[in-house]
Amino acid sequence: MKKTYKIDVDCANCANLMEDAAKKTAGVKDCTVSFMTLKMKVEFEEGADPADVMQQVRANCKKVEDDCEIYL
Repeated sequence: MKKTYKIDVDCANCANLMEDAAKKTAGVKDCTVSFMTLKMKVEFEEGADPADVMQQVRANCKKVEDDCEIYL
């Protein structure tokens, strides 16, 4: 399953850090973050609950970029 989320991030480097953090989250098969469109596209692993996984993705992204936001 793939979902797209609106994000708020200050720079392209921060978007790259968010993408890396999201890719390392359990339940995420793949992720791309676009600074230009301010969107995060997440592909979830089979059987993963997107709501639960995205809570962890948000927490992991906040560790690398504390003023970023993912609108769930």
